[in-house]
Amino acid sequence: MSKISIVYHSGYGHTQKQAEAVRDGAAANTNDEVHLIPVDDVDDHWETLDASDAIIFGSPTYMGGVSAQFKTFADKSSKVWFTRGWQDKIAAGFTNSSSQNGDKHSTLQQLSVLAAQHGMLWVPLGIAPGNNSSTGSVEDLNRLGGSLGAMAQSNADQGPEHGPINSDLETAKALGQRVTDIANRFNRTAA
Repeated sequence: MSKISIVYHSGYGHTQKQAEAVRDGAAANTNDEVHLIPVDDVDDHWETLDASDAIIFGSPTYMGGVSAQFKTFADKSSKVWFTRGWQDKIAAGFTNSSSQNGDKHSTLQQLSVLAAQHGMLWVPLGIAPGNNSSTGSVEDLNRLGGSLGAMAQSNADQGPEHGPINSDLETAKALGQRVTDIANRFNRTAA
């Protein structure tokens, strides 16, 4: 059994939907303990994060990077960094923006560097790019072609009831499942 935490910020609800999909994937094995933690509530959950085997970071992409709220959480985590409290934990990340590209890779790079600063072990998406051939479609997993983490796209003029689309949410679920599978492998090896 692994303990997985998903710590995220969502400004308009789209990234929260993506976080919930990551949670659903991570919780596919009912023996695992999964926590969904909005960054606004993180001060009540530092012990949960410290006890987690894996932490999955999520933020919308605003102006080519993580949101200010997520960055505040990242800066607060420096107290954990100083004690190496998350050293060798599994890490992964996801992001959403209104543009197809939207510089989402920059956000995923920020999330992976945060994990590296903590000495965590980054898990990439592990799904080949979809929707990149004449037989592809927007319904393909990883339709936006990310490797570093899960990407989603939601229209700026529509609420979270309209996006991210199903294939982006299924990609997020796949990331959650992958992280849990790897955390469980590490736990079995350590036992």
